[in-house]
Amino acid sequence: MENIASVKFGQESPDAIPSLIKYISSVELDGFDSVDGNHSHFQAPQDGAVLISIDEEALPVPVTSHQRTHSISLSMPASPLDGHASNAKSVAFSEHGDVILSKKSEAAAVKKAKFHSQPMPRGAAYPDVINGLPNHLPPRLKNPVLDRLKDKRFDSFKTWSGKLERQISNLRGRPREEPPEGEAQETSEIQNLPVHRFFDALEGPELDTLKASEELVLPEDKRWPFLLRFPVSSFGICLGVSSQAIMWKALATSASMKFLHVSPDVNLILWCISLALVAVVSAIYALKLILYFEAVRREYYHPIRVNFFFAPWIALLFLGLGAPPFVADKLHDSLWYILMTPIFCLELKIYGQWMSGGQRRLSKVANPSNHLAIVGNFVGALLGARMGLKEGPIFFFAVGLAHYTVLFVTLYQRLPTNETLPKELHPVFFLFVAAPSVASMAWADIQGSFDHGSRIAYFIAMFLYFSLAVRVNFFRGFKFSLAWWAYTFPMTGAAIATMRYANVVDTAFTRALSVILCAISTLIVTALLVTTVLHAFVFRDLFPNDISIAISNRRSKPPAKKWFHHLRHGSSDTKDIENFLKFADSADPSDLEASLNPHKPDSS
Repeated sequence: MENIASVKFGQESPDAIPSLIKYISSVELDGFDSVDGNHSHFQAPQDGAVLISIDEEALPVPVTSHQRTHSISLSMPASPLDGHASNAKSVAFSEHGDVILSKKSEAAAVKKAKFHSQPMPRGAAYPDVINGLPNHLPPRLKNPVLDRLKDKRFDSFKTWSGKLERQISNLRGRPREEPPEGEAQETSEIQNLPVHRFFDALEGPELDTLKASEELVLPEDKRWPFLLRFPVSSFGICLGVSSQAIMWKALATSASMKFLHVSPDVNLILWCISLALVAVVSAIYALKLILYFEAVRREYYHPIRVNFFFAPWIALLFLGLGAPPFVADKLHDSLWYILMTPIFCLELKIYGQWMSGGQRRLSKVANPSNHLAIVGNFVGALLGARMGLKEGPIFFFAVGLAHYTVLFVTLYQRLPTNETLPKELHPVFFLFVAAPSVASMAWADIQGSFDHGSRIAYFIAMFLYFSLAVRVNFFRGFKFSLAWWAYTFPMTGAAIATMRYANVVDTAFTRALSVILCAISTLIVTALLVTTVLHAFVFRDLFPNDISIAISNRRSKPPAKKWFHHLRHGSSDTKDIENFLKFADSADPSDLEASLNPHKPDSS
């Protein structure tokens, strides 16, 4: 028969209860419950209580009887949340040695419940505690825009990071730590990027494709900030829209187009839209210049992108030409000098590089986009002649004519080593039409009439226009890009020149030709504007990562020549096998011997 041992604590027991536990009662400290010691026996447990019996033989210390029995119960709340009192359990030791676990009444537990502040978890334990709480809010979602701004990999292109930021912090009395040696070396490499690296690291006629052996200084697997992806070629949109304001002004004021009864309000609306567009694009690129000066500097040193730095000033000249009469009459002559000064400075640099040679010589960088460096001369001459100026317009007309002749011949006889333009850049060929079209009108205003010189330039423009228009397959089967805007202002310039020619040669054919060319230009500009808006705000693929400005200064490793030579010329073993198989079926033993020793001289 199993004996039931009772665990008792008395005064004579060697394991007496400490005085601290004797002093503390359940009234003085909530959370500890005690059962009066004068209870001679314990009540039967309620339903759900667990009775644990302890075998006398299992105890290491012999059990003896005592005069006084103390029963101790510990109340352990599970959690201070969600009504913990209902889950509290009482552990009691009776005088018969029975251990009873029972639930306390909810009313009593709630009445005596007290909670004390607990230390907040920190460090690595915090995520575990957060995940353990059932009613905790989900973590905050990440913002990709803020993540891109906090990414340190773009700091090398930021204007206000690096050495200047550390100097400002030192002046404010908050010295910053110096960057690591590797990071400082990388920043120095980025700032001192030589010109020839664009040709070594990039390929393609526009130098916008990274070679397989090269690497970028910016992350390739991440979308860059918008300003880094906003190229200077975006000003081509301004050229297309502002040229439409000039065309509709000519439709409303030209004598040969009076039968159309075009309202001057159309010109006013288009001019306001062009003005707003130029302001928006200029403001965005100005932010890029302020915040990411290194990116703008690289675009300026890019052999092809540098031509698009003429576009902002040409767009402003277009605004002057397309201004409504009440605005055009108030333009001061000094405005022309202000707009032509940056064009003149850019021409000194670009034309000097074309002539002096080196990596930027014209035979190496010749591209239809070079026409942008030429068109500015004729547009400036046209505006200056209309404002009543004489010497300045003739000067720029002469400079533009000389360099257009050189560029025209260079592009026509492209060297065999020069790559052909990909399909995406075929619309850029319409830039051939822009310069002679504007030059015909500029010379007409300088000379005072649409004479033979103006007609020669106009006929050249018309021939180039139709030679490109009949090649329909030349402009099909490629994806949309900003290069499509090269369609617009050259075609608009040809339509305006046709109206000027129709004023002199007023026939049904010239009028019909003027209307057709104006309609084609308007439809193309409208279609491109809608497509550009869709790709910019709906598809959001108008401005991909501009890898041409993120090349590294580190040279690519030269490819191994041994394996290439082996694949191209074959090894000696391969040649021996081929010689043996060639003469294996020959009846002459000397042929077989010759195949085994192909390099042995013939004794005979």
